[in-house]
Amino acid sequence: MSTTVTKTRTSTGREAVPTHRAVPPKPSRRNPVPGFLRRTLTSGATLFWTAIVVVPIYWLVVTSLRSQSDFTSDSPLALPSHPTLDSYRTVLDGDFTTYLLNSVIVTAGTVVIAVAVALMAAFSIVRNAGTRFSRVSFRLFLLGLAIPLQAVIIPVYLLIIRMHLYDSLLAIVLPSAAFALPITVMILVSFLRDVPRSLFEAMIVDGAGDWRMLWSLAAPLARPALMTVAVYDGLQVWNGFLFPLILTQSGDKAVLPLALTLFRGQFGIDVPATMAAVVLSTLPMLALFILARRQLVAGLTAGFSK
Repeated sequence: MSTTVTKTRTSTGREAVPTHRAVPPKPSRRNPVPGFLRRTLTSGATLFWTAIVVVPIYWLVVTSLRSQSDFTSDSPLALPSHPTLDSYRTVLDGDFTTYLLNSVIVTAGTVVIAVAVALMAAFSIVRNAGTRFSRVSFRLFLLGLAIPLQAVIIPVYLLIIRMHLYDSLLAIVLPSAAFALPITVMILVSFLRDVPRSLFEAMIVDGAGDWRMLWSLAAPLARPALMTVAVYDGLQVWNGFLFPLILTQSGDKAVLPLALTLFRGQFGIDVPATMAAVVLSTLPMLALFILARRQLVAGLTAGFSK
């Protein structure tokens, strides 16, 4: 049992003799889960999560290296008995490069439009922070996060028809950029709020306007966040399927996710060729993610410290 020393003062201002008061010991808290059991559960959960991620990727790669006959005879998780690249040759001899180029155009166009518009919107919201315009504008952008894509696909289809953009790549780019704006604006606003206001005030003293502050100060400082939203939006658009399915119909306007369905025949599906197309379609985004993974993490955690 521990003791504490209590000092009091008398009415004359002198310090009284300290008294010792017993303090009951605090009850010790014991972790209900022993350390060995906790480590075992953590390791088991990690191995389970790794198996969920790794096994499908392994099956995808080994299946792309089989022939159609070996696919039906070999065990699904066994190594290919007769490895071959015929599936990759079949994919590359077709219109894969056309589909790849369409996906690159749609993804690049969407990312450029979404990031440019979101940067200007986020800069305006941060610079006018505290005003009614800023609050209403930011809430309207956040409202877009609650609208599911399936709920507006028919109005978007009718709007694209009225604009005479049906069956074109621009018909995919415009609605994809619109749906990428809410999350893009939210991340950029969180990042720009951390920029000291003294930097903007110093540029105002130098005679800079809003346009110069945007491109000479906000854009360079927000480069990690811009990389983050560019990679995130690029992944979303690259894997998008509903807009290409509804807003295009020609084979030369198909993007990669939609083109994967073309390997399905009337009486079956060429599974190894489809898996080879999936492997080839993931390589560009995988390379982009590896190159920009640090900026992606830095941008996603921006503003979380406050």
